[in-house]
Amino acid sequence: MRLVALTALVMLAFAANSVLNRAAVGAGQIGALDFALLRAVAGAGVLVMLIRLTGGRLPVLAPRRILGGVMLSSYLIGFSLAYLAMDAGLGALILFGGVQVTMFAGALILGERPPARRWLGAGMALVGLVWLVWPGHDAASPPLWAVGSMVAAALGWGLYSLIGRGSADPLGDTGAAFVWAVVLGFLAVLVQTGGSTVNEATLAGMALAVISGAITSGLGYALWYHVLPRIGASVAGLTQLCVPVIAALGGVVVLTESPTFDMVLAGAVVLGGIGWGLWPQRTSGSSAS
Repeated sequence: MRLVALTALVMLAFAANSVLNRAAVGAGQIGALDFALLRAVAGAGVLVMLIRLTGGRLPVLAPRRILGGVMLSSYLIGFSLAYLAMDAGLGALILFGGVQVTMFAGALILGERPPARRWLGAGMALVGLVWLVWPGHDAASPPLWAVGSMVAAALGWGLYSLIGRGSADPLGDTGAAFVWAVVLGFLAVLVQTGGSTVNEATLAGMALAVISGAITSGLGYALWYHVLPRIGASVAGLTQLCVPVIAALGGVVVLTESPTFDMVLAGAVVLGGIGWGLWPQRTSGSSAS
């Protein structure tokens, strides 16, 4: 029961990141890459401080931590770049659909054999996700570079999550990843053409980026690395499909976005698929991860 509660808390943190990003970048309070960089700086600052206070170590040059940092940076930078020219709904579909594929592929490679119920639940949840976030027929097709950026973000987050399954030091691993994300994020801002700079950002936009980095990203991702070794890769992929639903609800509550009947039904389909996929099998030979 404690594991379920921790996993739910992580999903809330993930959804809060989407709401904070929309509130800051979507409202023009700060540039997309500037938001990503400040998010990484705040996350790294909080995690490094906690590591020092607890007497931990932060060997950022360990190969596994370098790889985790590159994957996290791929997610943060790709996510921000894609939303410069992509509808939020379509971006969520590409992101979480890609994460789902990456996590299930990783599960198979790692020797996990998800039961048929989990495959069916994932398919049902993906259908609901398409229904929830698919843009209207009048929505312009995003440029290929934006789609590629979001695919890179999905692959980065999926691999970052798979790497986390072997974490023996969630706080240290996450802290090292954020340190690398600061370095790579700063380089991305330097090569950015057009868009805003931190000097043009509002105080509110910067504050939202810091909250996202320090709390819902830094601490949230450390908790995710704590949870991951205790659940299967396919379970991790499936549970993340609830994030767009929670984010949509958060948009209604926090950003006063208008709910629709389709949103409610699609959200029910997504959550129903997740619930079906995670419902324990009664047969003795089923996978219980």
